Amino acid sequence: MSVTIYVGLVGEGINVWRPVLAEQERDDVFRILGTQPTGETWQFTPGDLVRCRQHVFAGGEAGLVAYEKAAA
Repeated sequence: MSVTIYVGLVGEGINVWRPVLAEQERDDVFRILGTQPTGETWQFTPGDLVRCRQHVFAGGEAGLVAYEKAAA
């Protein structure tokens, strides 16, 4: 089952989050799916296994953000 997680964009000057589809592998570990748009630099890329945690964004909405690569 796919879920939406958020990946940080690199080099934006402020915190910018890209919603991406991911598949849960175990507990807090997800595999990023899809493709990266041309011209964007993501903190993590499609195919990466990442750990996610809950985050409250500036607008008050909450979501899962990728914060580190996970071991396979």
